[in-house]
Amino acid sequence: MNIKDSKVMVLGGWGLVGMAVCRRLLERGPSELIILSLKEQEAKSAIELLKKEYPDVTMTAHWGDMFVRESLKDVPRAELLKDSKLRKQYIEDIFEKPTPDKLRSFFLSKLIIQHKPNVIVDCVNSATGLAYQDIFTAYYNIKPYLSGNPDEVPSEALIENMERFLGTVSLPQLIRHIQVLNDATRAAHVKTYVKIGTTGTGGMGLNIPYTHSEDKPSGQLLSKSSLAGAHSLLLFLMGRTPDSPYVKEIKPAAVIAWKQIAYGEVLRGGKPIPLVDCDPEKPEILEGEFNRNLPDFGTKLDENFKSVFIDTGENGIFSTEEFYTITANEQMEFVTPEEIAQCVIWEIEGGNSGFDVVGALDSVVMGPTYRAGVLREAALDEMKRLERETGTRSIAFEMLGPPHLSKLLYEAHIIRLAMPALDKLSSLSGGQMAEKAMQVIREDKQLRSRILSIGVPILLPDGKQLLRGPEVKIPSYSGSNLFEIADGVIDEWAAKGWVDLRSQNMEKWKKRILNFLSKSGAEKRKDTSSGFDWASRYDGEKDEFFVGKIVTKIFIEEEEGGRIKA
Repeated sequence: MNIKDSKVMVLGGWGLVGMAVCRRLLERGPSELIILSLKEQEAKSAIELLKKEYPDVTMTAHWGDMFVRESLKDVPRAELLKDSKLRKQYIEDIFEKPTPDKLRSFFLSKLIIQHKPNVIVDCVNSATGLAYQDIFTAYYNIKPYLSGNPDEVPSEALIENMERFLGTVSLPQLIRHIQVLNDATRAAHVKTYVKIGTTGTGGMGLNIPYTHSEDKPSGQLLSKSSLAGAHSLLLFLMGRTPDSPYVKEIKPAAVIAWKQIAYGEVLRGGKPIPLVDCDPEKPEILEGEFNRNLPDFGTKLDENFKSVFIDTGENGIFSTEEFYTITANEQMEFVTPEEIAQCVIWEIEGGNSGFDVVGALDSVVMGPTYRAGVLREAALDEMKRLERETGTRSIAFEMLGPPHLSKLLYEAHIIRLAMPALDKLSSLSGGQMAEKAMQVIREDKQLRSRILSIGVPILLPDGKQLLRGPEVKIPSYSGSNLFEIADGVIDEWAAKGWVDLRSQNMEKWKKRILNFLSKSGAEKRKDTSSGFDWASRYDGEKDEFFVGKIVTKIFIEEEEGGRIKA
């Protein structure tokens, strides 16, 4: 697309890559640049610097944590996990169902929907931010409770540590982030989304010498790489979703450097390192227990650690010798932020950088094959032959979960049995259809038992009585198997996974079936061009495929669940 006169949003715009991307974008003359950074000072500083170079472009600064709801965006993660009320809200936002209201409460969602950018470039090091909450340390915090006597565990302490543990589980946070991102970009009609990802190891393998613990490599580092890989595949799925933006990912596999070279205080975690000394004549004697934290040991000097350093942005600062070592041949080596930014521009403008990970996955994943297409008809014919031989109809087993597919297939099958002359449905009311469907359920014990045995109940026409087995799949377990029957919940449960014999559902099916028949009638099939929907013929012309055909149409058209890439 043309960046000129477009509205562009850069997430993580103050960072090393973010600033390089902003400058490359501004060269193309966008109408507006929106920058998000974690801290207010960072966002405003980025705008201030860029305004000096491009004074005529409208620029807007925003700041805060993009992985949480708007009300929590300025709360540091450590403080959030300390506060019981905020911690509970944070965990609920991650683990509860992704309702529209829940997704749109997130800061990132509100920002995207407010500005409606044409392009989003995401330079936030998401894998690092989420994985480095360190679930392994959280494990050690709850380990004593796991091995101790439950009666001796203070319940408040156990609850707090379990909540803190849940707050460090990174994969659900990444999943929720993608759900928020996909919902917001679709709502705002964003055209292109480009992610700057990471390998987690600077392109090195499991033999990487740099680690975060005695392990090589550390679990924490591998968590980062695992999350980076999961992130790429979730973006791959987002790119295959109808009405989502064009999704691309540039994944540097080297150290990214650099922002500045200077002499000054060495900062770790944004704070200076106080210099301390230990008198060689007063060493610690190694015996008994060893305490790794002794705040009063040694002598504190009245100055901080200062040295020459190179600033590599989010990866921190390195000494001369550290930078020499990690960027040396056969080590991490390095790539410049300007090179990454140029690849971003090429991808946005429709060029081919050769480094789009999502595009690479698209080109190498093994999709549907010609042979499988040919064999599909043979497989279906054999299954139908066995159905006739055994006198059994094979409808649904509830293997995919949740049972929405099973519910729809059985409803279509019941209607087909109750009303074989489908083209006469227009003369029947929803109530009459419900009576006929109920008659099938009363008389066909085998069909009824099969539905109930897989965990799908049958809601009777009055909407107040239910046929069920020992287990019901919907509503799904959410900490309890007991649920209050409040206003609207029966409609929700029935829509998700109950065979619903109520008249309103029958009316819905009547419209579906009549619409299906109008689109697949003989008159429509006179078109023999490649533009005709040959899938209906490819599935088989026989009425015996009606159930699968119409449910397939529901998934594709009604629920917008169709595949867009082969």
